[in-house]
Amino acid sequence: MQYLTGQGHRRILHVAGPPDWNDAQSRLRAYESELRAAALPALPPVYGDWTAESGYEAGRSLVRAGQGNLGFSAVFSSNDQMALGLIHAFREAGLDVPRDVSVVGFDDIPEAAHFWPPLTTVRQAFGELGKRCVATLMEAIGRSEDPSSVTDEMVPAMVAPQLIIRDSVAPVSTTL
Repeated sequence: MQYLTGQGHRRILHVAGPPDWNDAQSRLRAYESELRAAALPALPPVYGDWTAESGYEAGRSLVRAGQGNLGFSAVFSSNDQMALGLIHAFREAGLDVPRDVSVVGFDDIPEAAHFWPPLTTVRQAFGELGKRCVATLMEAIGRSEDPSSVTDEMVPAMVAPQLIIRDSVAPVSTTL
């Protein structure tokens, strides 16, 4: 979000994952928090189901509803798959990513570098996080504790995400 606002985007839409998923809730809260901190409006989220198809359908709906004026210059997608679907729908409607609308994903799936345009995204170190979780579980088992009784102090430290800048974001001066 800071990258998008730093590029001059002031109306940023969030395509969220399913509202009953913790990851989706966390990303929505982060979206809202960052916009509040920047004194910018948080647009109502559009929900998807993590699939490229749901991103595509969301994109088609946004284009139809906007009738030529999307009402936002950038989208933060809760995952790369939905971002891929959005880009497909926007391109199909004659919009250019990033000239007309910028798109940022989340996860940095291997294919993200090969989308057209290559997707700016947030990389999570899944392998490192998995190692930390397994180590925490093994430690709890080694102490003969009930693994389900893990306390907050025992939860592995979060692995800091990393912004991967590619070609799907443009400064607002070159967007709608």
